[in-house]
Formats: sequence, structure tokens, C-alpha cells
Amino acid sequence: MQRMMHTVPGIAMLSLALVAAAQQPIAYPAKGQSPEKQSKDEGECYAWAKKSTGIDPAALAAAPPPQQSGSTVGGGERMGGAARGALGGAAIGAIAGDAGKGAGIGAIVGTMAGGRQARQKQADGNQQAQAQSQELINTYYRGYGACMSGRGYTVSQ
Repeated sequence: MQRMMHTVPGIAMLSLALVAAAQQPIAYPAKGQSPEKQSKDEGECYAWAKKSTGIDPAALAAAPPPQQSGSTVGGGERMGGAARGALGGAAIGAIAGDAGKGAGIGAIVGTMAGGRQARQKQADGNQQAQAQSQELINTYYRGYGACMSGRGYTVSQ
């Protein structure tokens, strides 16, 4: 379980890097610019877009997604689920004649439900962070594309 918690963010980062690379604008030298001139222009436009937007795509792609440590992920959800399950189980167990057994079963079921809620909450947070990162990268790419267009390149995305 611990290994899976560390693997999922790594996969998310890899997919973010691949998505970002796949959407990077492509500049075509529309005015016969040489490969050396294009390389120089790309470097200058990278620096200009980074400065103008305040976004460094290399740093953004290298930044790990926000996450909680493995020992605290879902602690609150699991405890809350266990408490709710124990109360419900005790009530049902009291009707059946064994409140203690009902509370124990309810606590186990509640802990499992709380764990599922914690995993879903973590996945939702990772997805939101990925969407925010992609929006930042798109802003940078718009700046980069505008710079390259201004230098006589046809830019496609």
C-alpha cells in the first residue's frame, strides 16, 4: 500500500510531463530562417516567455505534485468512518441483542469506507493540481508562440 502511494504521484508527474511535451508549440521557419537562427530565436523566446509569464515550464514539470505523507493520508476519514460505523453497528447490534459485536463490525466497515473516501480525496487533489499545472504551461506556450510568430515563424500547437 505504501509503495502504491508513492507510485501514483510518480505516474501523475510522468503523464503531466508527456502531456506538456505533446502540446508544445512547433515553430516552422516561414521566412527561410537558418537552423542556427531558429535555435537562437527559440532560446530567446523561451527566456522572454518565461520572464513575461513568470512561468518556467522546466521547473513546473520537475515540481512534485502536492501530497500528504503515507502515515497521515486518510487518517481523519478512516477515524470518522470507524466512529460512524461503530455507532451504526452498535445500534443495529443492540436491536439484534449484541451491541458490542455490531459496533466492532460497524467500525471495520466504516474504516474501509473512510479509506476509500481518503483515496478519492487524494485522487481529486492530484487531478486538480495537474489541471492547474497544465493551465500554467498553456499560458507559457501562448507567450512563447507569440514571440516566435513575431520573429517570422509559423507556429502551430
